[in-house]
Amino acid sequence: MTVYIDPPTWPGHGRMWSHLVSDASYDELHDFAARLDLPRRAFERDHYDVPAHRYADAVAAGAVEVRSREVVRLLLAAGLRRRKGSGSRLP
Repeated sequence: MTVYIDPPTWPGHGRMWSHLVSDASYDELHDFAARLDLPRRAFERDHYDVPAHRYADAVAAGAVEVRSREVVRLLLAAGLRRRKGSGSRLP
């Protein structure tokens, strides 16, 4: 079980963002995010949005750095991918 993060290359709300995902479960992802003090509202469908200034914190806590396209592949392989319009923000 591993948590992964892509580089902060996604713009929004005047910032750049990363995506934090798990290859095992949403519980693992929520636990990791809680250890980083990421708010639950940062969870969207299948990932946490992480602001660029918190990227190094996530890596220091054990998140593995991957390329952005790898994030989707990992979610699909784990059966955790939720596309837009597929339901609740909080599982």
